[in-house]
Amino acid sequence: MNHWPEGCSPAHNSDQNGPTAVFKSVAKLPTEKITGGVLLNQKMTPTMLATEENKQKLEMLIATFFNRLHGYHVQYNIVSRATLLDAQANPDKHKDLIVRVAGYSAFFNVLSKATQDDIIGRTEQVL
Repeated sequence: MNHWPEGCSPAHNSDQNGPTAVFKSVAKLPTEKITGGVLLNQKMTPTMLATEENKQKLEMLIATFFNRLHGYHVQYNIVSRATLLDAQANPDKHKDLIVRVAGYSAFFNVLSKATQDDIIGRTEQVL
């Protein structure tokens, strides 16, 4: 089965050089010519928000994407792969888990297995 990325999100496991490289690549797109803009999904582990230093790094990364690289759109899932796998195996334990899919949010446990696998398969970025 082929997995097509939504919008301009990198294909799974192709974004090996971190979120800065992803943002630099996406910034090369002629977003002003793309009707409705471009959708960029990113996934980060919750530990990336565990310290003030990491929060500041994420704030600076996002500010740079929009202010210097003229990024159009980015949406985050900040959830660990372990949590997603547990939610897939034990949906009753994670009834309140909401994820960004492709331009919308949804309860993880009501998504199809293919969509769940797609979200689980996204690269987990670190700063």
